[in-house]
Amino acid sequence: MKFDVYNQAGEVSGSTNLPKDIFEVAFNSDLVHQIAISLAGNKRQISAHAKMRGEVRGGGKKPWRQKGTGRARHGSIRSPLWKGGGVTHGPRNDRIWEREVPKKMRRKALLMMLSQKAKDKQLVILDKIELAGTQNGCGKTKEMAKSLSKLPCKGASTLIALPNYDKKIFLASRNIKKVLIDDARNLNVLDLLNSKYLLMPKETIKTIEKVFTK
Repeated sequence: MKFDVYNQAGEVSGSTNLPKDIFEVAFNSDLVHQIAISLAGNKRQISAHAKMRGEVRGGGKKPWRQKGTGRARHGSIRSPLWKGGGVTHGPRNDRIWEREVPKKMRRKALLMMLSQKAKDKQLVILDKIELAGTQNGCGKTKEMAKSLSKLPCKGASTLIALPNYDKKIFLASRNIKKVLIDDARNLNVLDLLNSKYLLMPKETIKTIEKVFTK
């Protein structure tokens, strides 16, 4: 598949051939959904925890005798019916949300998402990313935002996939609204689903090929 390559000025500077085994994989929505759910569950941090009646302090003594008082019978003031008692069906931190999915399935789903991005014209390939201006040894966010505003992904949620970690570009991009940046080796289905566009330098294709297909 031939795909246009842009420069940072937003102009088409050439084209490149996208590998078929990465960018022409048939889409399977069920598999992509399964992987997305598993990734979301694995990232979930469970902090809410409600105590059941057996975990609440107190309530060892029967509040009043069973019969003869004219009131309803109760065995403990820590019953869910009482204020300060246990909680019925509350959130628990012992619930397991993590799901194990085979590596081959995760990689297959990722290649499907990359293929879909290319098919929907939501893939933007740059010849290179260079930042001239620096501030405290880091690239200027203003310069990076200016480059993004000239590309088809302007104003939309964008995932930038770098071939390797570049501190200068990373720090210049992380504070831009709707922009997520990461190394190509960390690409996953969830981030691709949460971003409308995938932006990457041409060199990133080689990294994806090396990490996810070989």
